[in-house]
Amino acid sequence: MGQNMKILVAVKRVVDHNVKIRIKSDSQSVDKDNVRMSMNPFCKHALEEAVQIKESGKADEVVAVCVGSKKASDVLLTALAMGADRAILVQSDAELETLVIAKLLQKIVEQEKPDLVLMGKQSVDIDASQTPQMLAGLLDWGQATFVCKIGIDGKKLTVTREVDYGLQELSLNLPAVISADLGLNKPRNVALPMVMRAKKKPLNIFQVADFEVDISSRLKIEKISEPPTRSGGKNITSIDELVDEIKIISDKLEMVK
Repeated sequence: MGQNMKILVAVKRVVDHNVKIRIKSDSQSVDKDNVRMSMNPFCKHALEEAVQIKESGKADEVVAVCVGSKKASDVLLTALAMGADRAILVQSDAELETLVIAKLLQKIVEQEKPDLVLMGKQSVDIDASQTPQMLAGLLDWGQATFVCKIGIDGKKLTVTREVDYGLQELSLNLPAVISADLGLNKPRNVALPMVMRAKKKPLNIFQVADFEVDISSRLKIEKISEPPTRSGGKNITSIDELVDEIKIISDKLEMVK
C-alpha cells in the first residue's frame, strides 16, 4: 500500500475541555449557547497521527470528516490547518445518536474508500466510546481501540493499546478502524498562517438527507445532572486511625466487586 494510502479521520465538535459544563433547566441537555467549542481532544490525537503518517511518506492523503451543524466547519478548519488535505461536513442540526453517526460515517467510508480510519477513542461530551467500534462492525473491518502507538508495514498494522493491566500489542490488516488514546502523540499547535492556508483547501458539505440513513432516536434521556459536590477530606491524626480508614475503603471495594 504505502504511496497510495488514504486516511480518513473523523472529528467531533464539543464544548471546549477548559469550559465548565452547564446543564439546561430542563435537565435534558448541555447548554451550548455562547460557549467556546473546539475539536474533541482525542480526535486531535487521531488527526495528528494521520498527518504524521502522511509526512513519513506512508500515505498520500488525509481527509477529515465531521457530522454536525454548520458551525462544525470551524473544527474542520482546524483539521485542515493541522495538515488534512480536504474536509467533509455532514450537516445536521439535530443531536444524533452514536449508531446514526456510525452509519453516516459508513456512507462516507464507502464513498471515499480510505485504507485506514482514525478516530478519537471517545468524545469528552458524552464519553460513550461507541462510534469507532460500531463503525468497524458496520464495515466488517478489523479494529483496535485505545491505541497509543501505530506501526505500518505495507498492508499490516502493529498497534499498542492502553488497557487496564498495562499495554497490549496487536497486529491487524488494512483496511482498519483505529481509535486514538492521549498517549499516541502530541498534537501540533495551529498558528494563524496555517489557518489562512487551510481556508484555501476544499471543504465539501453534505446534508444528512443525502444519505439513506434513519436518524430517528432509539434512546431516551431521562435526566442529565451535574455530579454531586465532592465532600471535604478527613484529617488523620494517628497510624491506627489510618489503618481503620484503609480497612473501611477496602471493604467498600470488595462490596463493589
